[in-house]
Amino acid sequence: MSDLPEFRISVDQNPYLPDGGRDMHAIVSVEARAPGGGGAGAGAAAARAPGGGGAGAGAAAAEVIVIDTSGSMSFGGKMAAAKRAAATAVDVLRDGVHFAVVAGANRPRMVFPQGERLVRADARTRQSAVRAVRRLDAAGGTAIGSWLRLADRLLAGHDGAVRHAILLTDGKNQHESAAELDAVLRRCAGRFVCDARGVGTDWEVAELRKIASALLGGFLDVPDPADLEADFRAMARTAMGKRVADVALRVWTPQAAELRFVKQMVPAVEDLTGRRVASGERTGDYPVGAWGSEAREYHLCVRVPAGAIGQRMRAAWVKLVAPGGAVLASGNVLAEWTDDEARSTRINRRVAHHTGQSELAEAVREGLEAR
Repeated sequence: MSDLPEFRISVDQNPYLPDGGRDMHAIVSVEARAPGGGGAGAGAAAARAPGGGGAGAGAAAAEVIVIDTSGSMSFGGKMAAAKRAAATAVDVLRDGVHFAVVAGANRPRMVFPQGERLVRADARTRQSAVRAVRRLDAAGGTAIGSWLRLADRLLAGHDGAVRHAILLTDGKNQHESAAELDAVLRRCAGRFVCDARGVGTDWEVAELRKIASALLGGFLDVPDPADLEADFRAMARTAMGKRVADVALRVWTPQAAELRFVKQMVPAVEDLTGRRVASGERTGDYPVGAWGSEAREYHLCVRVPAGAIGQRMRAAWVKLVAPGGAVLASGNVLAEWTDDEARSTRINRRVAHHTGQSELAEAVREGLEAR
């Protein structure tokens, strides 16, 4: 039996367009279940087993934990909380996962192991890593791009594995330019997933959100350092539950059609439109990162040539593909023109919900950045 999750795609839409109508909206829901029919929580449940869980059942994985050790971390209990959180994340790693811990300041440095490399997790290496983490202290400045470059180098030799990084900072990227950070993000995009956390109240929301967005991860405000430990435990468990890396949402559209946008709506709103990579005639791939047992939802809008009343067509063909092009699941977005006003004006509830959610997310983002 394959260790890959069992994927399923379902499409919610009103397929009817009025005379002259061109824009077709659809919600594409993707559910991944653990092999054997476990639900979307099965992978996370397995990851809660002792030693990280899922040993022997999990995919090859590589993890880098990056902790801000700049001078400002010495205030408000942030450094002590960060060390506890990092130690907790290390303890969650299952046997066989390759990992490292990095301290970030003006320059990154290896906390564990020594030298730029990853080591396999087992009882001995986890204990050694925790001891090294406990010796950390806070000094220096913040140059996040250099931290990510080191994470990229560490993860580079693990193609095919689920590559993930956790990044914690409490401040602004003051020791390198925005252009330098942007160049690093362009370099790292698609090479690993990074979840970012801002602890305290002085970090730059737009900056951290940009990092998480570019690297297909999540970001979270953790104003109280006491909450870091539980958050790191949850992030590490989620990472340990991933079973397939480098998945893409592949969308085909017919001749003369235009894919206006592709947005992830669940678990977080993220515009994927600009990340399209051509993969064939009228076909593009949108990277969606690593998957375990989980569910995600995407909002597509396709502009098609206007058809005659009664004409039906496939407006888009959506597939989820693994590295190498194996199709994990597929679904169709349909369009049919009608002169029945009741049909063409019917609003699909899921499309309406996610349209409102996208608008709300934009308002929240603007509010956070104005903080």
